[in-house]
Amino acid sequence: MSGEKKRPDIEVGKSAAAAASPAVTAPSGPQLELGKGLDIGTANLISAVQDKEGNLYIKAQRNAFIDIDQDDFTRNMLTKLGVQYVILNNRMVVVGDPAFELANIFNRETRRPMSHGMISPKEADALPIMKLLIEKLLGKPQVEGEVVYFSIPAEPIDFSMNVTYHKGLFEDLLRKLGYNPKPLIEGHAVVFAELADDDFTGIGISCGGGMFNVCVSYKTIPALSFATSRGGDWVDQNVGKVLGIKAAKATAIKEKGVDLRKPLNREQQAIEIYYRELIKYTLTNIKQRFEQGEDMPSFPEPVDIVFAGGTSLIGGFTDVVREELAKLDFPIPIKNVRRAEDPLHSVAKGCLVAAMSES
Repeated sequence: MSGEKKRPDIEVGKSAAAAASPAVTAPSGPQLELGKGLDIGTANLISAVQDKEGNLYIKAQRNAFIDIDQDDFTRNMLTKLGVQYVILNNRMVVVGDPAFELANIFNRETRRPMSHGMISPKEADALPIMKLLIEKLLGKPQVEGEVVYFSIPAEPIDFSMNVTYHKGLFEDLLRKLGYNPKPLIEGHAVVFAELADDDFTGIGISCGGGMFNVCVSYKTIPALSFATSRGGDWVDQNVGKVLGIKAAKATAIKEKGVDLRKPLNREQQAIEIYYRELIKYTLTNIKQRFEQGEDMPSFPEPVDIVFAGGTSLIGGFTDVVREELAKLDFPIPIKNVRRAEDPLHSVAKGCLVAAMSES
């Protein structure tokens, strides 16, 4: 961060070895193909690698932390419970899913290294925490300069944010870890992961916590890419305001299971209202940007819209998309509205596809 005068001191706690628990334990050494994919999301960090047999390995970590007072009792308790923590500038910092759980217990907000899809300018500890988590996720490169494609947001249309600075920070971080970093726009990564059978032609939308990233692609080439500032966090913050609760509490309600087609109470109805507005906002912007753009391709055949990312996981999501799409005179013929088979890992998979094709 530009305001830092010296790099914070980080001490990894005894239980921090599990700081990025893998969904599947990846093999080590030469069994892996060269090339890695990394999804740097506001809510989650996800890495993807593939072995020589074609098996995919995913590691995931919630991109959040919370700081607590450091004392022997707390340190021993966290170690005994196997809770992830680090010592950062003489403060105990719990990272990942346990941070989210502790925030709910103590009615506190988690701290986020990222905001609106990019490194947070207000979070002084963002970069050292991100370095720690990414190093745990990726491990060491198999060879010096191994290619890793990492996700970045497209240029946002509804707020001012410098993507160039964000991209440069992570290029530098990954290069210092021994990798050859290559950026890939999130929506484009969804196209690579989900639209191979359609000659990489269609619309890929990454529904993240901080942003929605949209890519209209024609035979691998992005015809239109943009991001909006409305994502899962936007829903949670607005639901929290109207219900008088913390945004983290709204997130917990949402993740316990909500179906947008049949909200059961006031809390779920608020979530449904803001989700519908979010979907309408996204589709309307695709329509307007495509109609206003120059040299846009003509799609002779209907194409798929594919949604990925954690914000798309809520029940009834694609049904609401179809309902809102039917209200628009959409400029692109649509064949199917579908969710990625593995929504949480789609961007990381798309980054891996790009990395392996280059490696």
